[in-house]
Amino acid sequence: MSWRNRLMTALLMGAVAVPGALHHRSAEAETLRAVMHSDLKIVDPIWTTAYITRNHGYMIYDTLFAMDANGDIQPQMADSYTVSDDNLVYTIKLRDGLKFHDGAPVTAEDAVASIKRWGGRDTMGVMLMSYVESMEAVDDKTFTITLKKPYGLVLQSLGKPSSQVPFIMPKRIAETPPGEQISEYIGSGPFVFMKDEWKPGAIAVYEKFEDYVPRDEEPSWGAGGKVAKVDRVEWVWIPDQQTAINALLNGEIDLIEQPPHDLLPILEGDDSIVLFEQNPLGNQYMGRFNSLHPPFDNPKIRRAALLAMNQEDYLQAVIGDPRYFRTCAAMFVCGTPLATDKGGEVLLESDFEGAKKLLEEAGYDGTPVVLMHSTDLQVLTNLAPVAKQHLEKAGFKVDMQDMDWQTLVSRRAKKDRPAEGGWNMFLTNWVAADVLNPIGTAALNATGAGAWFGWFDDPKLEQMKRDFAEATSLEEQKRIAEEIQVYALEELVTHPYLGQWMQPVALRSNIEGMLQGPAPYFWNIEKKS
Repeated sequence: MSWRNRLMTALLMGAVAVPGALHHRSAEAETLRAVMHSDLKIVDPIWTTAYITRNHGYMIYDTLFAMDANGDIQPQMADSYTVSDDNLVYTIKLRDGLKFHDGAPVTAEDAVASIKRWGGRDTMGVMLMSYVESMEAVDDKTFTITLKKPYGLVLQSLGKPSSQVPFIMPKRIAETPPGEQISEYIGSGPFVFMKDEWKPGAIAVYEKFEDYVPRDEEPSWGAGGKVAKVDRVEWVWIPDQQTAINALLNGEIDLIEQPPHDLLPILEGDDSIVLFEQNPLGNQYMGRFNSLHPPFDNPKIRRAALLAMNQEDYLQAVIGDPRYFRTCAAMFVCGTPLATDKGGEVLLESDFEGAKKLLEEAGYDGTPVVLMHSTDLQVLTNLAPVAKQHLEKAGFKVDMQDMDWQTLVSRRAKKDRPAEGGWNMFLTNWVAADVLNPIGTAALNATGAGAWFGWFDDPKLEQMKRDFAEATSLEEQKRIAEEIQVYALEELVTHPYLGQWMQPVALRSNIEGMLQGPAPYFWNIEKKS
């Protein structure tokens, strides 16, 4: 079935109107159609770090604080906040007019429950909660966060801009354990999720929330006024990239979030298309080892895998055009305050002989590496084959298993042995904003069962991160970040980071107002006639 037929079928199946004035859709509603980087199948933005789910989160939820284009944290749902003289008590007051999509007012109890759920899952949230003595609602609009001792990243955590964002949900939904997926999708953001029209594999639909009250400030990244300027947004899933490009050129869709780099010359030559640098910080590729099972339960074997890799091969295989990528020895992203090459040079050139020697010393017995290979996302598809080649040249036996990205996202959460449906390694991508420091970098969560997929358990790394969080100067933070980078690469060996790359968004020329930021925001976008 063609994408047009699948879309029409989905629209017909989902055409039953949702009761209530909030969801009324007129025949003349202005609709923006977008092809996102992935199909939407998982819709709990706390349960997963998948970016399509984060994007969905920004459509329907709002945040207490948000980062602006200068990297500063600004109030968003918060009207105001105060910090006690001893830096132990944060008092946060919600602004007027906040309402959930079901009509209920947003309360301080909703905020407290949402922070607690997020704090049980997200890397920065887990660290923040380890400093929290209590969180309590004072009244309907005010709550307090009381710390055990001063922690300098409270607002930075609550205003983090990307994966596993601390979105605010109704209390009854936020009380879902963080390891379980929610079953209601009600937020207070600028768009309403039209669940009855959601057809995984075809379309996800959002409609303007008429009762949303935006802030007065100009929008800047995730901060400021979130003004929905179209009535309806449709995420149309077109897995074939050439078909998506043709649909954009023909005006059947309005934007493509991640057009393939090898097809950009086609778009660059068409006056009806604009290539927009939506994420100026770029992205970072990453491999992830599973520390629970052989062979990567042995840090020396993980180090051997690291020695076999080089960033250039991955970047060439996926991006190809050097205008859009750079090799970078810095774990915390080149061109940022915490960037350092120390220890990271290992990822710039492959050392197969050194890798073979380490494998021999570690007593590698030929245990296959179950390597999960995402096949349906252009920006990931060629990563695993390169990793397979590198590992095999170093002497590993590799079992590369093909699957779509959403299947990989679900499977990576399994702690089963690789032979029983688990895994040893996968490759992914992070928006740079997610890996700018040791606290936000999910791969550096070393809290064991509660850590990010791979489940590293290392008290030394956790203490180093605490030292970073409590540092009182940028120079001290830089020193500790460098120590963490060296330790993570040379001793613990958590993950190889595999280069930085840029991704323009392709827009029809009549689409205006798209904002820059680490995520694609759909407020402020206008569709000119």
